[in-house]
Amino acid sequence: MTTTLSAPEHAQPQPPAAGRGPRWVKPAVAALLVGTGLLYLWDLSKTGWANDFYAMAVQAGTWSWKAWFFGSLDPGNVVTVDKPPFSLWIMGLSGRIFGFSSWSLLVPDALAGVASVGLLYLAVRRLSGPGAGLLAGTALALTPVAALMFRYDNPDSFLVLLLVAGAYCVVRALAHASTTWLVLAGVAIGFGFLDKMLQAFLVLPAFVLAYAVAAPTSLGRRIGQLFAAAGAVLVSAGWWIVAVALWPVADRPYISGSTDNTVLELAFGYNGLGRIFGEGRGGQTFTPPAGMELPAGGRGFGGGFGGETGLTRLFGGEFGGEASWLLPAAVIGLAAGLWFTRRAPRTDRTRAALLLWGGWLVVTALVFSYMSGIIHPYYTVALAPGIAATLGISARELWRGRANFAARAVLAVMLAVTAVWGFVLLARTPDWQPWVRFTLLVLAAAAVAGLLFGADRFRRLGPVVAVLGLCGALLGTTSFTLATAAAAHSGGTPSSGPAVASGRGGPRGFGAGETDSTVIDLLKGTTTKWAAAQSGAMQSAGLALASGRPVLAIGGFSGSDPAPTLEQFRQYVADGDIHYYVDGGRGGFGGGRGTAGEIQAWVEQNFAPVTAGGTTVYDLTKSVI
Repeated sequence: MTTTLSAPEHAQPQPPAAGRGPRWVKPAVAALLVGTGLLYLWDLSKTGWANDFYAMAVQAGTWSWKAWFFGSLDPGNVVTVDKPPFSLWIMGLSGRIFGFSSWSLLVPDALAGVASVGLLYLAVRRLSGPGAGLLAGTALALTPVAALMFRYDNPDSFLVLLLVAGAYCVVRALAHASTTWLVLAGVAIGFGFLDKMLQAFLVLPAFVLAYAVAAPTSLGRRIGQLFAAAGAVLVSAGWWIVAVALWPVADRPYISGSTDNTVLELAFGYNGLGRIFGEGRGGQTFTPPAGMELPAGGRGFGGGFGGETGLTRLFGGEFGGEASWLLPAAVIGLAAGLWFTRRAPRTDRTRAALLLWGGWLVVTALVFSYMSGIIHPYYTVALAPGIAATLGISARELWRGRANFAARAVLAVMLAVTAVWGFVLLARTPDWQPWVRFTLLVLAAAAVAGLLFGADRFRRLGPVVAVLGLCGALLGTTSFTLATAAAAHSGGTPSSGPAVASGRGGPRGFGAGETDSTVIDLLKGTTTKWAAAQSGAMQSAGLALASGRPVLAIGGFSGSDPAPTLEQFRQYVADGDIHYYVDGGRGGFGGGRGTAGEIQAWVEQNFAPVTAGGTTVYDLTKSVI
């Protein structure tokens, strides 16, 4: 950007080499990482098991290496989670090393957050200097949805780390047209696929565009290198898929969420086209049973929990408070940066950085805005690094070029829009700390005035304007982030912000099952292969975690998978492998239909019900009626 605003490219100061930056850089980076660690690790165990569904699979992985490899919900390996197992591998290893607990479950996710912030700083610093890197890292750390998901056991924390690692490798590759670094970027994205499937591929257009445009080598070599990187993606993502495909079907768990018991169908159906296009492309419509909480605006699985599609989705309802605080400013900064560098040489590093991170932002934002299948607001954590890096790069370059009034004006607009949008978001929870939204307006207004009237150009006033601007821009997102970290979250649909907001923070939401202490005591006294069986992992996970005993989740996540079959279940019972059947589970989409419904009907017809606490239980070890 400064190429056009202030100096030709050959005169641009290069980012300092590692270890040779200004004296303030190392202390500032240390403060950023330590502060991020405290934010994500402090009082982490108050979240408990977070998402019981994934915690159940991690627990199973600490009992069985086979369950660990496949991501099974139980050590008997009947059915898997509905995602690939990369995040479960990391959390499972932590549980095996330190003992399975809330702490060992969640600390890897928090450390993934610290590593993501650090890698983002390094990646942005290499092309735009330490100031831009620090601003980008700070913006990511202080994004509310980041504080939510880096303190949670969903796959999203490791997805973000792998995507940022991939971007860092692309940045390293851009420096000297390195094939090795570009292949490593492909490896990172491939393992991202093994964490959350096709969502990891949303950054690929940006990676390809940035390298194809800006790498300092011939076009033919660039194309060849990109094909090599594509091969690395296929190999690093495909080895596990091949292993599962070659494993005898009778000796492995059912792939939950698939219709044909294969990983590829899961990737391109339920977790692929079904997410983008909704019903008829792998998606499933789900009407929640009575008493089950859904987020505001949620319309079931087919409706995607995210409200109406369109460009306003990321700013409204549950989405707005997650990651949109700095999104308008980042979009403005991206447009201005591409305009100011339009005549720069092909290999201009600022434009390359904007293509990389801005492309990440644009593609991911558009997909999230228009996908009509299952989407949760917390998915936007994958958008946060693109927003943070684009903002850090564009703000830093505009500040460097502020001798030009156009640069100052754009920077002032970015700051004003951020303050106004922060005020709007905070006003959605009007009873929570109202002073914050008025304070950020005052701070931002002072900084905007300073920019427009040139006060920043005076030696002593420049830092004052910069500090006022940073405080005004970050105060809103920081307050929401701190409130997010201070609240305990649980269930499958956690959301950011203060617990006083409607449905935020405290309540146990979709996927958070309650357990009866009397039933738990029964399960603790069992010695069978499975202490109990129940329809749907959303409920049965609570039984397994509270009792510390294996529980068979009939039908997987929601009870809709055909695993186990009725014949298999009857054999388990005949072999004495299951002690109890616990009523009250969720037997598939529609409640009680399909395999789970058949099993429940067979149990009711052949075993006598007993009330334990407030729950109906069937003892499968006693005589058949």
